[in-house]
Amino acid sequence: MGDFTLELNDDQQSVRDWIHGFAADVMRPAAAEWDEREETPWPIIQEAAKIGLYSLDFYAQQYFDPTGLGIPLTMEELFWGDAGIALSIVGTGLAAVGVLANGTEEQIGTWVPQMYGDVNDVKLAAFCSSEPDAGSDVSAMRTRAVYDEATGEWVLNGTKTWATNGGIANVHVVVAVVDPELGTKGHASFIVPPGTPGLSQGQKFKKHGIRASHTAEVVLEDVRIPGDCLLGGKEKLDERLARARERARSGDSGERVKNAAMATFEASRPAVGAMAVGTARAAYEYALEYATGREQFGRPIIDNQGVAFQLADMRTQVDAARLLVWRASWMATAGRPFTSAEGSMSKLFASETAKKVTAQAIQILGGNGYTREYPVERMHRDSAIYTIFEGTSEIQRLVIARTLSGMPIR
Repeated sequence: MGDFTLELNDDQQSVRDWIHGFAADVMRPAAAEWDEREETPWPIIQEAAKIGLYSLDFYAQQYFDPTGLGIPLTMEELFWGDAGIALSIVGTGLAAVGVLANGTEEQIGTWVPQMYGDVNDVKLAAFCSSEPDAGSDVSAMRTRAVYDEATGEWVLNGTKTWATNGGIANVHVVVAVVDPELGTKGHASFIVPPGTPGLSQGQKFKKHGIRASHTAEVVLEDVRIPGDCLLGGKEKLDERLARARERARSGDSGERVKNAAMATFEASRPAVGAMAVGTARAAYEYALEYATGREQFGRPIIDNQGVAFQLADMRTQVDAARLLVWRASWMATAGRPFTSAEGSMSKLFASETAKKVTAQAIQILGGNGYTREYPVERMHRDSAIYTIFEGTSEIQRLVIARTLSGMPIR
């Protein structure tokens, strides 16, 4: 009988414990302060940089973990510490992945290091895709990129929204329309270098949760960038657009291209699921500790089935969510196709679990849980984002239903 194990190896346990120590000793003591301030926690990010936790090298090592568990383990522990601070630490990775996935070797070598900076001069990056009228519906994107033949520059105009680190980042990666007639196949990604005229921060959002993470609009007004800031290069873009136009003329819908793009999104969703697992686990653990120490009518409140059964359900749901995340992460690394939309399943279940478990934690703490003196209130506010970003729960259910049925469900 073949070997099967869910045990972490020594290296994975060591990394997990290292991150957990940082989350417990550095992030948690500062979480309430930065939540109230609603500002980017630069000192915490710098501390992460000092120990190598905020660096491309570290995330690359976790990404190439052959089991696929490096990234989920990292995300769970960081978001166990605090979701807002954690998102400030990992937000740059969204832009870095955009460059790594689409850029040339020269572009990767030039721009990714500038996204992180160094220990003495920490930098951030922002990935700008969503727009005021184009969230889940990326086909409605309006930001335009036009090539100026005379100068060899690209000119970008439009407004992006919900950009993590938007406006305060050193490097912005912007998705824009280069050929409106081709829909989503007419999109391309661009690097906007530091200090480029015409890029400015628009509205900074005052959010319900994850308030230590900076989220804002990014306004692009006649932003001129060198031609080599088009990720992948113009020759590759022209070839891709030519193929898309030929398919359009021949009546080929390009379904295979659409499926490949969906596979990319599917592979990224377990990481968000792992974030949700971290927040849910934190709330469960706090509620368990509170229930064993809090006495009512002369005995700990966990002696009451109404409380004990809630905790039993909370732990079961957290563990089930983690297993779905691990399965999808392993499948993505092993190159197994998500024939049942396993990536979306993990994100859907974990995000809904985080909302439910954090609400149950508040209920167990009673009036105390409703105050900012106890962290479960913040955890509950933070958990709401997981069912919204990287595809809402409704979008996940749509993806799963379409995958299972093969029907164009709307």
